[in-house]
Amino acid sequence: MNNMTKFIYAAVAAVLIFTSCEEPFVPETTEADQQLVVEGFIEAGEGALPTYVLISKSIPFIGEISPETFSNLFVNDAVVTVNDGDKDTELTELCLQDLPAGIKEQAALILGLDPDSTSANICAYVDITGSITQEQGRSYDLTIDLDGNIITATTSIPVAVPLFDLKWEDPPGDPNDTMATLKVTIDDPGTEANFYRYFSSANGGPLVPPFASVVDDAFFDGKEFEFPLNQALERGAEVDPNTIGLWTRGDTIVLKWCTIDEGHYNFWQTFDFNNNNNGPFSSYTRVNSNVNGALGVWGGYAINIYEEIVEVE
Repeated sequence: MNNMTKFIYAAVAAVLIFTSCEEPFVPETTEADQQLVVEGFIEAGEGALPTYVLISKSIPFIGEISPETFSNLFVNDAVVTVNDGDKDTELTELCLQDLPAGIKEQAALILGLDPDSTSANICAYVDITGSITQEQGRSYDLTIDLDGNIITATTSIPVAVPLFDLKWEDPPGDPNDTMATLKVTIDDPGTEANFYRYFSSANGGPLVPPFASVVDDAFFDGKEFEFPLNQALERGAEVDPNTIGLWTRGDTIVLKWCTIDEGHYNFWQTFDFNNNNNGPFSSYTRVNSNVNGALGVWGGYAINIYEEIVEVE
């Protein structure tokens, strides 16, 4: 028996040994494992949205989602209360399918949904009377009572740290007369750790966060710091590697710059990492929830809004 024949026999034997030891692993995914998921936000600043909370149920990692299944994920008949430090305000449950067409579209945009794909009856709990005092420097306690099941969370709206000196520049590389980069400057106060998140839109489109939407001040604590800000893309949009992050000249853009607290930052930092860390060799990351008794986030935003036309001087 020559060496090549011995090698082939050894390889076949190894394959038989390893395949005979393998057992398929199918994780358990049962309805009983469903958990409640909370997504709620409160803002302060010019153009602040009404306070709202979405309550839904988690779905198995392996499974199919139909429009009917999606509608059934949203939780109704909860008692949702927000304390702003002075008083309790009970939020009103609103379902998109119960709203007139024009108001339905506006409500969908507020909730970050596509108005053209809201056939599911999505319900939210909203401060429709504006009773909650939405103010920088306050803390807000959220309480959800669902048939005696109590869920709680606390967030704060920090003092806003705005951007200034927004300027458009030619992108690096070959000359490009259709795209531009955005440089912004921040004067970080340095009194404590600060955390930021931003959204952008173009030509009246929805405000969307970038793939990595949050940053802390670890590298510029207490400093005046200039940095580039990339344009955010909607999930599922086609990506051109030559223009990703750049802004289109002539567009009218809106930039929503938010100062957030640490618990809110930790949620989005782990959420973004988990969303972007794909591929067969990626590692699992547990998203940091700041909600007690459920998964999700209750987050405060101190917002600054900037509207600009993309033009390089």
